[in-house]
Amino acid sequence: MRRRQKRIVVDLYTGRVGGPLSGLKVIELAGIGPGPYACMLLADLGADVLRLERGDPNADPRVISDLLHRSRPSVALNLKSDAGRELVLNLVEQADVLIEGFRPGVTERLGLGPEDTLARNPRLVYGRMTGFGQEGPLSGRAGHDINYIAISGALWPIGRAGEAPVPPLNLLGDFGGGAMFLVFGVLAAVLWARSTGEGQVVDAAMVDGTASLMTMTHAFLNSGTWIEERGMNFLDTGAPFYNVYRTKDSRYIAVGAIEPKFYEELVRGLGISLDELPAQMERQQWPSVRANFAEIFESKTRDEWTAIFENVDACVTPVLSPREAVHHRYNADRHVFSTSDVVQPQPAPRFSKTPGAITGPPRQAGAGTLEGLSRWGISADQQRDLQAAGAFG
Repeated sequence: MRRRQKRIVVDLYTGRVGGPLSGLKVIELAGIGPGPYACMLLADLGADVLRLERGDPNADPRVISDLLHRSRPSVALNLKSDAGRELVLNLVEQADVLIEGFRPGVTERLGLGPEDTLARNPRLVYGRMTGFGQEGPLSGRAGHDINYIAISGALWPIGRAGEAPVPPLNLLGDFGGGAMFLVFGVLAAVLWARSTGEGQVVDAAMVDGTASLMTMTHAFLNSGTWIEERGMNFLDTGAPFYNVYRTKDSRYIAVGAIEPKFYEELVRGLGISLDELPAQMERQQWPSVRANFAEIFESKTRDEWTAIFENVDACVTPVLSPREAVHHRYNADRHVFSTSDVVQPQPAPRFSKTPGAITGPPRQAGAGTLEGLSRWGISADQQRDLQAAGAFG
């Protein structure tokens, strides 16, 4: 039996062994939020992503603050011009993936919809990112993360009893239910295309993805172990052993001692005995136990509690601000954050043979036009012709 030869891809620009997605070519029709994040993830893991957006092809290549635009060149392109549209279609012929995040019908009106692009490249995976999907009663409506997680049923349970739901930043809809599902769907479709030669459309809707993230909660509801009341369950701050407590210095400690052995360590660290408490899962007693724990936690500072539980499996950790987190010993030891130029999270997950990497900082729109198009085989002469034809801008 012949052994399959290892294929090691080396980045011609950085000289490093490429990430696990090296060789994957992606066109990004620039949007906002989850689309750029999805493309950042692909680029960090080695994909050759070309970000096409309105901009200046002669822009000063100064670094900008939008980290979602890192690791890939920005090409200034006028999608409404005939020359710009034809350039995209030419690039599509060598692409594996196209990702867009406009409202349904926009790329069709530009002449860059699935029919237009798949006609040029039948193997193309066409990834579409919206809030409400490509069809249905809300497909044409505007919205943001808070709206998508609201109608998916995910926002309602987040918060304390008797209080309003708390939006979890835009982590749940934009990035969890949106970008992550888009990347998952696109890579699954790439595998299909490589085995069959057939591309397809990936319709990633933030409502759909967020609803999927609620699968375990629906399982709890179906089994009767979850009450449809906010702040009354064991993962929503209802339970005293899964909660956030204020400390003496007005900071916070996070407690996640669900399993009995961890709960026992928690109680011991608090300086009380299990014999003094009702049974851990006696729901009716949770409010009084929670009040007891809260009083104890307020007797010491956050750092004092951190020291007490530092080497104890009680699932107790300090609640850190984003900037504090950079200096936590776990994050520092694992180099979770890069601090060389600006503070930013490193690519994840980690690979033993083909590590991902931040291959460049985010730059002004259009500043990577020459570099990006050259990497995709568009010569300097062709670029001058394209500029004269109104393709850029």
